[in-house]
Amino acid sequence: MSPHVGRDTKGRQGAVTAMTGPTQEILDQVSQHAHPWCVVCTRVHQAGLGLRFKLQDDGSVEARFGCNAAYQGYGGVLHGGIAATLLDGAMTNCLFAHGVAAVTAEMTVRFRSPIEVGTPLTARAWISRVHKPLYGVQAELVQEGQVKATAAGRFMERVA
Repeated sequence: MSPHVGRDTKGRQGAVTAMTGPTQEILDQVSQHAHPWCVVCTRVHQAGLGLRFKLQDDGSVEARFGCNAAYQGYGGVLHGGIAATLLDGAMTNCLFAHGVAAVTAEMTVRFRSPIEVGTPLTARAWISRVHKPLYGVQAELVQEGQVKATAAGRFMERVA
């Protein structure tokens, strides 16, 4: 087992986790097996968002989202429910990269400033705490270098 430390865009360190080292292959396999019809990360779902999460060197995951105007709430602003969905999907995929299939037990979202439609963003997540069968995960949405929304979640390991 190898330790992994997650960091947010400001370089703040999360808790060290001691799990099997994450790989892109594990992320892809667990995602495909655990929820192949996910509205966030599968390309099979016709109305889905189609995000492709990539494992980062620090054990976090990232994906780009185009913020198409079809997903706006108020004029020119990404709907808050879509933002929360992106954050939840990022946290789930981070766990997948570490070989963990889990469901959201609790999630808190903070909207810091409006997310503009038509301007791509990056969804990023990292594990901050492990107390099996619960996992603490954090995520953020960054647009043009500015953190627009953050989330903290607790996930319960899923029994197959």
